[in-house]
Amino acid sequence: MRDIRVIGDPVLRTPAETVVDFDRDLRRLVDEMFAAMYSAQGVGLAGPQIGVSKRIFVYDCSNRKGHVINPELTIDDDAEMVDEEGCLSVPSRETGKPLYARTPRASGVTVTGVDRLGRPVRVRARGMLARCFQHETDHLNGMLYVDRLAKDAARKVLLQTP
Repeated sequence: MRDIRVIGDPVLRTPAETVVDFDRDLRRLVDEMFAAMYSAQGVGLAGPQIGVSKRIFVYDCSNRKGHVINPELTIDDDAEMVDEEGCLSVPSRETGKPLYARTPRASGVTVTGVDRLGRPVRVRARGMLARCFQHETDHLNGMLYVDRLAKDAARKVLLQTP
């Protein structure tokens, strides 16, 4: 089982590389990512969160499960929704559980990319699933949800991390 990388690890701040090899190793990586996500009780997980700087994420959120490789995110509805958001890579120093903060996101998105066999993937999402897709795509771009918070809110979260 791969460990979840936490804030402070440089891989979380480095834009991930495009996946070019669609082989057995990639299929194994997708399976390992689902296992790590479920073990940590998450709803999404991006490659950098397990130390793999590849543009891939898995999700099991809002009764939808899947993975997207080399995702491209399009905002369909830029109406802002602000709701609690946490991250497996931003844990509390005391409990090890994700820290949550009210985080602004677009209310509707579409993600396109491919699956582990190279077949096209296109998913339209609203609400929590749209939040998940934006969160995981941010990871692939070297961003964390705390980067989207107001300075005071970000500072409050960061003071509680390891």
